[in-house]
Amino acid sequence: MALRCGIVGLPNVGKSTLFNALTQAGAVAANFPFCTIEPNQGIVAVPDQRLDELCRLVKPRQHTPATLEVVDIAGLVKGASKGEGLGNQFLDHIRNVQAIIHVLRCFDHEQVVHVDGRVDPVRDKEVVDLELMLRDLEIVNRRLELLERAVRLGKKELKQQHELLCACAQHLQSGQPVRTLNREPASRRYLSELNLLTDKPVLYVCNVAENDACAGNAHVERVRPLIEAEQAEMLILSAALEAEIVRLEEERDRYEFLQGAGLSEPALPRLIRAAYRLLKYQTFFTIGPKEVRAWTVTEGTTAPEAAGIIHSDFERGFIRAEVIAYDDFIALGSEAACRQSGKLRIEGKDYVVQDGDIIHFLFHV
Repeated sequence: MALRCGIVGLPNVGKSTLFNALTQAGAVAANFPFCTIEPNQGIVAVPDQRLDELCRLVKPRQHTPATLEVVDIAGLVKGASKGEGLGNQFLDHIRNVQAIIHVLRCFDHEQVVHVDGRVDPVRDKEVVDLELMLRDLEIVNRRLELLERAVRLGKKELKQQHELLCACAQHLQSGQPVRTLNREPASRRYLSELNLLTDKPVLYVCNVAENDACAGNAHVERVRPLIEAEQAEMLILSAALEAEIVRLEEERDRYEFLQGAGLSEPALPRLIRAAYRLLKYQTFFTIGPKEVRAWTVTEGTTAPEAAGIIHSDFERGFIRAEVIAYDDFIALGSEAACRQSGKLRIEGKDYVVQDGDIIHFLFHV
């Protein structure tokens, strides 16, 4: 499954600049609100050194990395939940992503206007959070009206859902996103069907000036406690600096540029690692002379479910899985060597896939 992230934030915080740096898509980034109207979309390969190492050993005819889809969504303004600015479009576009990359402006620049006249990432975060919560509250209240009628008619099986949504409404009214609401696993499944905006995991990107890309600045420190209180992921980067790096054609020039800025790697791998942690994603591999490929699954995925990501027939007719741990394969150098030394395991339907597993599925339809 491809990871789909939406880049959100107020206008002129660096969303499109970050989008271009991640995807090299050349989306318009300008110094005025609502430069982005329709969402820009780009697909990037997930950097994974393990895939490179497997290709070095297997020497396949082709290789296919996991992918990340990035969506640059129009800037939000106060009142978006009531249709202000591009509010309704903005909120609908967020509904279609799995995770939110919330860009906070943490840089001062006289020539880059701020919609509220002054840089304040705490206020900016509160504006976006409030609009998302108001839209969720509208959805929850609408669903509550339907459930209240059903409960009055004696449909006791819906009472639990009604109680959950009442707790959800109270949580939103207190200014808390749905993702911070304590709930049972069964409740999570029901709420996920509502696709609430504040139930989506958030990666906060503090967009700083080039000189602050390593250590951050006072703006970052002001917003940090709020992000930590949510137990959310936070990334500090300079979108402008990253955009400059991707313009360099030679890998050596990019490396030297990074070193000069005091950075060890560009933003994309760091962002993907943070997004994978947020969504509890992990990777398994399939290998062969034709192709070495990386596949993305969530933690806790069973072998038949992982097989189904490749093809529904694989899951339906699953017999067993032949599994080799990545480290064992690298140490021994081939599937034959792993089989001979007992490092290839036979796993059944209850096996839970581990990050880095190399799997061959046997099935019958």
